[in-house]
Amino acid sequence: MHLQTSEGSGPVAIQQNGEDDQQYKQKSSALPFGQDIALSSVSGPTYLTVQTLVQQVAYALSDKIFAYSPDTFDLDIAARAWRDGQEKNAHGETTGVQSMETRVGAGSIALGYMFSANFDLSKRHIPQSIIASAASLQHLRPTLDQLSLLYDVANPTALQVAAVDYAAETKTGLVTDYCSALTLAEELGMGLVSSKSAYEVQHMSLLSTLLASVLPSMHIYDGITVGRETTRVVDVLNVKSLKRTYDSVLDVVKEDLPSKRLTAEGKLAKVMLAFNAELGTEYKCFEYYGHQAPTSVMVVFGTVEASLSAQVAEALAQQDVKIGVINVRVYRPFAEEDFIEALAPTVQQITVLGQVKDQASVMDGSMTSSLYADVIAAVNFQSSSTGREPGVYDIKYARETVWTVAKMEALLRQLNTKPGESPEQGQPLKLTSSETKQYTFWDTAASGSASAPLMLGQLLSDDSSLNVAARSGHDNLVQGGVIRTDLRCSPKSIEAAYSVREADVVVVAEEKLLKDFTVVSSLKEEGTLLLRSPGWKEDEIEKKLSTPVRKAIATRKLALYVLDPTASPKASEEPELESYLLQLAFLKIARSDVYDSGLKKLQAGGDALEALAKDLDTALKRIDVPESWLTSELEENEAMPPPEDLNVNSFSAYEQEEVEPPTYLRDWATAAKGLSFKEAYGTSIALRPDLGIKTSVIHLKEHRRLTPPDYDRNIFHIEFDLGESGLKYEIGEALGIHAENDKDEVEEFIKWYGLEPEEVVEVPSRDDPDLLENRTVYQALMQNVDIFGRPPKKFYEALSEYASEEKEKVDLLMLGTGGNQEAQVEFKRRAEVDTVTFADILLEYPSAHPSFHDIVRIVNPMKRREYSVASSQKVTPNSISLLIVTVNWQDSKGRDRFGQATRYLDSLPKGAAITVSVKPSVMKLPPKSTQPIIMAGLGTGLAPFRAFVQERAWQREQGMPIGDVFLYMGARHQKEEYLYGEEWEAYQDAGIITLLGRAFSRDQPQKIYIQDRMRQTLGDIRRAYLNNDGAFYLCGPTWPVPDVTNVLEEAVVVEAASQGKKKDGQKEIERLKEEGRYVLEVY
Repeated sequence: MHLQTSEGSGPVAIQQNGEDDQQYKQKSSALPFGQDIALSSVSGPTYLTVQTLVQQVAYALSDKIFAYSPDTFDLDIAARAWRDGQEKNAHGETTGVQSMETRVGAGSIALGYMFSANFDLSKRHIPQSIIASAASLQHLRPTLDQLSLLYDVANPTALQVAAVDYAAETKTGLVTDYCSALTLAEELGMGLVSSKSAYEVQHMSLLSTLLASVLPSMHIYDGITVGRETTRVVDVLNVKSLKRTYDSVLDVVKEDLPSKRLTAEGKLAKVMLAFNAELGTEYKCFEYYGHQAPTSVMVVFGTVEASLSAQVAEALAQQDVKIGVINVRVYRPFAEEDFIEALAPTVQQITVLGQVKDQASVMDGSMTSSLYADVIAAVNFQSSSTGREPGVYDIKYARETVWTVAKMEALLRQLNTKPGESPEQGQPLKLTSSETKQYTFWDTAASGSASAPLMLGQLLSDDSSLNVAARSGHDNLVQGGVIRTDLRCSPKSIEAAYSVREADVVVVAEEKLLKDFTVVSSLKEEGTLLLRSPGWKEDEIEKKLSTPVRKAIATRKLALYVLDPTASPKASEEPELESYLLQLAFLKIARSDVYDSGLKKLQAGGDALEALAKDLDTALKRIDVPESWLTSELEENEAMPPPEDLNVNSFSAYEQEEVEPPTYLRDWATAAKGLSFKEAYGTSIALRPDLGIKTSVIHLKEHRRLTPPDYDRNIFHIEFDLGESGLKYEIGEALGIHAENDKDEVEEFIKWYGLEPEEVVEVPSRDDPDLLENRTVYQALMQNVDIFGRPPKKFYEALSEYASEEKEKVDLLMLGTGGNQEAQVEFKRRAEVDTVTFADILLEYPSAHPSFHDIVRIVNPMKRREYSVASSQKVTPNSISLLIVTVNWQDSKGRDRFGQATRYLDSLPKGAAITVSVKPSVMKLPPKSTQPIIMAGLGTGLAPFRAFVQERAWQREQGMPIGDVFLYMGARHQKEEYLYGEEWEAYQDAGIITLLGRAFSRDQPQKIYIQDRMRQTLGDIRRAYLNNDGAFYLCGPTWPVPDVTNVLEEAVVVEAASQGKKKDGQKEIERLKEEGRYVLEVY
């Protein structure tokens, strides 16, 4: 399964020829949507990251790149890929990219290369680039000092610096570091340019490379958030355009650069003038934003600082707050005259927002920021000629400071306030337009769904009318690694250097994250919360959601949805598909307008995606938020976590080495010791300890075949005595059967495979790998190892490692990887025609003979099979009933095949013990007994409706009024498949069932289905379903869903027309589905 996007909408197609496409893997957050991008694709409107653009400029214009990047920073990841792919730079050569270690003496190799005896002097004019983080600057300083002294005879040298360092003593871990570059530029006389946003970072990288023709120069940009955000940049210059612009600007200023009369500031002015003329831009060394007649201005330097303060100042100006912001684009050379020109004549106070190393420096009154010294010098210079001398103040902040809209607004309002007064409290600013949709995803980094947000971002980016921005951050110190991803979509360009605070939808893929983060606070009023919660039970909602969370959901009037992946058979069978199930759920809720097109773009092998889409009807539930949540009382010491964002302390997930726990074969003495000396061996005895759910043992009470013995379908009613098991169930729930393999087949497998049945196998628990469970080989094959189940591709691939014959090894590997078209067709034939089992494959390839402990590892565990309960415990308190059809067929070789669980159930003798567990379901009666219920069941899909009717009968016995009960049932022949027919008729005679619609498709020349019976009674459906708030249920196979739904939509349209109105039937059914009045349980 992979994501398809049209050319140019995303970085590259994710699936490469010959590669396994089952998992979308994010290569690096430094790359657009985490994926590689070709150098030739960096052109025109496309989705990119700041770091990719920086590397493109360096790669295109340089002879060599010397990169000083910590492993997870990936500052040179794209450049290395281009080098390895032999992609040509602007000079027609492959740029040399050398990844170096950051340590004492760093940079010496670059200096040595430029001044080596065998250096090609014809390349002396070609720039050299250094890519580094701010953390590397202190180690590069000695080299840069020497370079400054020798610069007249050196290559133009530009540093592309990500303003990021790791500070272990801080709460955030990763810090934004500009002060190192400011200090270095000041002390060594280097040029220093800063980018304000992703939209200008390519130009500023180019400007710094041009400025390197005057003096060694640095371009610095945010390295934590903006630097790693994937966003759409429209006017990207390709390699040829970069070279043309570079050459054109240098050609204009070639006579000025060697001039001794011009200062560095003068040469900068010439370069800026030519640069703007060539690109048609209006860049300035100092740029003003805010009120036209400010009394106070704030001077800032840095990407987030400049972007955020400019937007806030412009917004405050709309409220007539007389405040402005000056963004320092070029810090060195510091053009004092340009700075003074940027100051409005009305300015009375200048505040410098200057970064210093840490909080100790912030508190040290004797220390000032680097930027403050330059600003006060420029102000003093102009005051001597004009007599105007506004006050200059220094507000310092530490590198660990994370700027938000609220922080910046509070600061600017405070600066506009006279001493002794309190700042005006206006409405909190909203910088995003109403057209912008914002989504936030929270997940653990190890989760299979962690890649979902970026896949969705890439999918949405395929719409050329939209701009999408995607940004992720990792906090590896919480719950083994947490990842937050923000997505923004807008028809306009997006510049948002801050986390989403008013999301339309928040997706929480791990419910435990609600305990550590105030997720709900990042949602807007009446927003939507989607919670992934495996095994969701509504009666456990208070366990799943704490009181503060429930209260916050109610207070903010949030819509609450729950996605239960265990309710999806396909996702349960293939856990790697959970990410796609989550994406479909998100699209269904948040972007219904692109849901259908999204289905087409999320391509799947076989019917995987189609199955997931069908499963979504049962796996995705809207949860009613009761009013009682509003008045919930908090317990002592119970509160929401602090309203803080995730602390970004890494750019990648924590790499956990998954050491697979061993499985050992032991003799019986091992288990005997554990049983005899429980405390010494830490032994506990449990019913099916391998199962991570609560189980019970019940006993067979009745087995009654409902179809004739000579009929080709064996459908039977089976009833179990609950005894003292304590098992409780609700109507509509399913009973999970923990079946066993066939005894004869297990014994035959043990014999031909050469196993000792009584040997004890020690298997790690599925819940806790540190716990080892003991059972015999025979027990493991009977109860745990799905040796007669259907093998997936990965089994063939895993088995190939054990094959000693080369042909068998190649065959298995080709089948496992889908190496060619022939292998893919053969795998499909084996799975769908021959219906081969794990045991069949082991028999077919005798040279691949893994030991039993390896079989346990590579063969899937047996899974419970769930069947809808066909009884109400209020009516039969000590028993539980099921309706089962035996699954059996002949394969292409004429062998009899059986469904494991139905064969097991059909063979149970009376009184036999069986292990079971209860699974919740969406099939629930409406809250009021007077609400009509309309049920449509095919074959064994009648099971839950037997429970429903029993419950309605019990309610009437208790004196409750009950509403209409409609039952539409479908089968092939009445004589053979009139399941529970006598019961239905008795309930009809008793007035419980008020309409019985029987559709036996093959009992007459013209086939009649349940949708036909429904259409014949459309008036009754309109009355019960639409006028009396009825609920509709369909249970059985999926094929009648469209036809049955069409009948209901028709009822909506006809009923509306009868009232002189017009309604969209499809939308109305969707609304009823959200209200729990249209419920499907199909398979």
